[in-house]
Amino acid sequence: MRLLYITSTLPFGPGEVFLYPEIEELQRRGVEVRVVPMYPRGPLVHPEAHSVLNQTVSEPLISWRVLRGALEMLLRSPLKALGALRLLLTPNLRHLLKNLAVYPKGLWLGKLAREWRADHIHVHWAATTASMAMVASAVSGVPWSLTAHRWDIVENNLLRKKAEQACFFRCISEKTKAMALERGVPPEKALILHLGIRLPEAPVVDRPPGERKGFVVLCPAAFIERKGHRYLVEALRILPDPIALWLAGEGELKAEIQERVARLGLEGRVRFLGFLSHEELLSLYRERRVDLVALSSVDLGDGLNEGIPVALMEAMSYGIPVVSTRTGGIPELLRDGAGVLVPDKDPGALAEAIHAFYLNPAYAEAVGRQGRRRVEEEFSAQQVVGKLLALWERCT
Repeated sequence: MRLLYITSTLPFGPGEVFLYPEIEELQRRGVEVRVVPMYPRGPLVHPEAHSVLNQTVSEPLISWRVLRGALEMLLRSPLKALGALRLLLTPNLRHLLKNLAVYPKGLWLGKLAREWRADHIHVHWAATTASMAMVASAVSGVPWSLTAHRWDIVENNLLRKKAEQACFFRCISEKTKAMALERGVPPEKALILHLGIRLPEAPVVDRPPGERKGFVVLCPAAFIERKGHRYLVEALRILPDPIALWLAGEGELKAEIQERVARLGLEGRVRFLGFLSHEELLSLYRERRVDLVALSSVDLGDGLNEGIPVALMEAMSYGIPVVSTRTGGIPELLRDGAGVLVPDKDPGALAEAIHAFYLNPAYAEAVGRQGRRRVEEEFSAQQVVGKLLALWERCT
């Protein structure tokens, strides 16, 4: 199978790291993958980026090559090109302008799909990346499908039309499927297929007794409002001194959280790790340098909440117990004892949950084992890709 795999920026920049396991599993199964980022900008941040780069078709949103390819498609198939343009029309002026901006690259992508003899086009994000893929499919005749995440569903840039044109509309959680249906996506097109992660070859062994004193809680999350860092910091103030908090990531609210830590006198118990590469993060789990992973995510309303955080899935795959909040798709992941759920914006509940793990290592190990089992059953890249391939085969 020949697959065009459309991203926002991957393999460039720090984002979309959660897509690498899917791409790598596709390649392992013999699928010829060409990754096409809509915006190929930024450095190669993650080690996986280098292995994907040779299979990447990197072209700016607007370039002479894109414009030449678009013109060729326009001259070769004017009726199809006009029909593709009509698909992008919407009374929402902001969406219309964004869609028109990707139209030339959509035509160019259609030319690439035809000349490379692609069997299928799959796109992540239901906003303008999907607009581009929809154009490419319309002019090339190559079937397409999309994966919607969360904010792109809230954006609602021609969601219904895209779902009608695509073979299927993949949602990554029960919550996001409900959001898509509320916005007009036909039920027969919407399906739930989680993002998958690469499972470690074996679960992490327990740390030898006495290897390190204390108890480390890690929060691997960008410093943005939705992640609710301040509630986790407030929870730490309630907890006893041996419990430390490590914060991995960057973001617009980092300075504010640093000020809060200083104001509460917690500088000696909080470490700001900065940006960690994917491999650096996984090494913390592999080497058992953290005891617990906590995400204090909050629901901001209007659909602005978590999907199913890959950060939690990865920790669980290494047998690290996790604590998070009843927001977005998180309860779907942490059901059946796979982790502990607390209300959002509740430092006291967070502190109580963390303290229970600190006091009872056997309990922590049991929750960690159940979390690992949960990920193995429904969130492994191997299972997810197998289901994707079956869906794509039915599209052709």
